[in-house]
Amino acid sequence: MINSKFTIVTFYQFKKIEDIFTIKNRLSNFCKFNKIKGTIILADEGINGTIAGKSNNIRKFESCILKMGFNNFNPKYSYSKFMPFFRLKVRNKKEIVTLRTKIADPEKITGKKIKPEEWNDFILDKETILIDVRNNFEVKMGTFKNSINPNTKSFTEFKNYLKYDLNGAKNKKIAMFCTGGIRCEKISSYMIKKGFKDVNQLHGGILSYLEKTNSKNSLWNGECFVFDNRVSVKNELKDGTYELCHACRYPLSQDQLKSKKYLKGVSCPNCYGQISESKKKSLIDRNKQISIAKKKGLYSPYIKQTVNDL
Repeated sequence: MINSKFTIVTFYQFKKIEDIFTIKNRLSNFCKFNKIKGTIILADEGINGTIAGKSNNIRKFESCILKMGFNNFNPKYSYSKFMPFFRLKVRNKKEIVTLRTKIADPEKITGKKIKPEEWNDFILDKETILIDVRNNFEVKMGTFKNSINPNTKSFTEFKNYLKYDLNGAKNKKIAMFCTGGIRCEKISSYMIKKGFKDVNQLHGGILSYLEKTNSKNSLWNGECFVFDNRVSVKNELKDGTYELCHACRYPLSQDQLKSKKYLKGVSCPNCYGQISESKKKSLIDRNKQISIAKKKGLYSPYIKQTVNDL
């Protein structure tokens, strides 16, 4: 039953915002009152967020932002037995997805959006250049068959990939994809302004594809990183197998969790030997406090909460 689970909605819209301060306060107060957690980013160019709460409260939130003028916020839904966020963050930033360029204008121009139902045929065309727009660690967790990994550590590096590795493909058919669609929106706008003629993107991103494509017909291999405590999801948006290192925030596979360098909540193969003694002590103390809270039945934001716990 959906009502026994938290509703998670990922959303964004590129839309010029005039009064960010007012919108930030309204959204922050609304979410706190309705026990909604997650992250919302606001910038002059628009809104971007992933939040979770009871289904009726998420519906109220959507009505709230519609009244603010965000009438094309591209929602994507999934569900979780446990609250996938520890807290609420509503932040102002220079960009809702950081590319550091004034050339892109995704409110006015973006690549052609390919529906998830049409994506398989589109990318199986041998003339199509298929590119994963996400960062390297995300690609390693899972991607589409025969896609190109630009090997970027941050989204801003994708501009260099275009300049040095894809500059000769401006007249070729290009298909791109990312988690929810926002990175493709921005980079496709940038590419069109730079002279790329046939730019296409997966509408709704990987999340929409996994939701609407059954495992039998899926061309997706592996798992998809998500920006909440579920860490990853699989085909048909089933819960993934990755866990997050709470020391360095790196996603860990089941094999990495078996490593001698993994100590729950303290270190993993990615950060082992790189954590200061003071931080290590802080992490160990936090784990002890969580353990004590669990035994005594006390509240802690780091203890998994169900809908009935709210």
